[in-house]
Amino acid sequence: MIAASVVLLATIPLLFVVYNGLQLSAERWAALWSGRLPALMWNTLTLAFWVALGSFTLGVSCAWIIGRRQFAGRTLATWLMVLPLTIPTYVYAYIYTALLEDDGWLGQLWHAVFGHDAAIPDLYNVGGVALVLSLAGYSYIFLLVRAALMRSNRNLEEMAQIQGASGRTVFFRVTLPLMRPAVAAGLALVVLHVLSDFGAVSMLRYQTFTLSIYLQMSGRFDYQAAAGLSLVLLLISLTFLVLERFFRKRQRYYARAQSRVVVAKAATRGELILLWSWLGLVTLFAFGLPVAWMLSWSWEAWANQMIGAEFWGYVNNSVIVAVLAATVATACGLPIGLYHTRRHSLLSSTFLHLSSIGFVLPGPVVALGILTFVIAGFSSLYGSLAVLVMALVVRFLPLAIQSQEAAMQQLTPSIEQAGRIHGAGPLENLWRVVLPMMKGGMISAWVLVFIDVLKELPATLLLRPVGFDTLPVRIWIEASEEMLELAAPAALMLIISAFPALWIMMRSEIPRRQS
Repeated sequence: MIAASVVLLATIPLLFVVYNGLQLSAERWAALWSGRLPALMWNTLTLAFWVALGSFTLGVSCAWIIGRRQFAGRTLATWLMVLPLTIPTYVYAYIYTALLEDDGWLGQLWHAVFGHDAAIPDLYNVGGVALVLSLAGYSYIFLLVRAALMRSNRNLEEMAQIQGASGRTVFFRVTLPLMRPAVAAGLALVVLHVLSDFGAVSMLRYQTFTLSIYLQMSGRFDYQAAAGLSLVLLLISLTFLVLERFFRKRQRYYARAQSRVVVAKAATRGELILLWSWLGLVTLFAFGLPVAWMLSWSWEAWANQMIGAEFWGYVNNSVIVAVLAATVATACGLPIGLYHTRRHSLLSSTFLHLSSIGFVLPGPVVALGILTFVIAGFSSLYGSLAVLVMALVVRFLPLAIQSQEAAMQQLTPSIEQAGRIHGAGPLENLWRVVLPMMKGGMISAWVLVFIDVLKELPATLLLRPVGFDTLPVRIWIEASEEMLELAAPAALMLIISAFPALWIMMRSEIPRRQS
């Protein structure tokens, strides 16, 4: 019943989209198909493929290096791989377009190396957008894969080595298959982010479903056409989720209580040079350059006394909304993930897919769906903080479900059965056995939702109470007016605000013996 109630709340945007989409006539559907739909589908799917490939390459390689090699600065390297989560995609897009200008840092470096006549790389294409979204999204895969590597069974890899398998063979035939649930969950999060991204594609003017839907709603006020495009995007996203679940079906790997986890091997001097070269390169582009840009322009704002008391009000508003939404989303995601993991059926799969509706739809569509529902049945809540929190919970509920379900799938049912044999009821078994064992997954879920809510822009723009600006709203306003010295401090504060949450998550996962 609890899972069903959560799913009903999550499907509100779907009802809005279906109702408005059905208002489209056959002629208008035909016009959409013959006009924009093929190009939008090609652009969106191509972008999703390249971002998934880029995020997989960055996330898995960095997770394997840090998870399987012991070296000086390992904890620092872990932090550097996770911190890009705190930077919104629209901030990445804005910073890198500024850096690649003729007078930007990277633009000047390019001219110094290749000459003043050499054309600077352009981000206003699928390659540029894919690069930005890969840098912003690979940390999701890194976190889940690294956690799976730390829990992986040492006995299985040792048996493969005894049979004469090389290190390369062990990785591709044993380690990588064991990580499949974590990789699949991470790729699902990355692709869903791409399909619903608004910030980067709008900044870089790359036509995807999300940007076209937003333009239909904000420019032409054509909610029916926007709903029609949203329906197509929804079908694409649900098809991807069904396929992802199909290929992951029956691929569950339980970690038994007596299993020995793999111990990280000390890196040799040659390996140390190679691994820090790769980790340093990833860090430079994913975190180092953006933060250096923020610090430079924030110093300009501070020196010119442009940061006033209202700025700290934006910080406070952002943190309040993120804490509320993350807490509610984590609590709501638990029953759905638990139900699907332990009662794998058509109904549980349906619940899982329906709960992902908010994440695959653009933020403006989710916001308007929730707003329509509130006006129709709970008009007294209109304009309140509760409406914004409700929309954000629906929007990021899949993050909470995916992270918790990935942790649940590695809990062997025999442990729960042992609790029942000793007389524990369902609730006591959940409280004393299941929840303590999946604490890391729950913390990861809360932190991931907290960070994404902290960065959320379009839904907040539409549903925030009067005078309730957040950091993303201020970044958008200042960036649209080319006020770099005011946009940079807000972007920097997003990182600082997310840092305590990341610290909690990393503290719960990093072994004390790590250096």
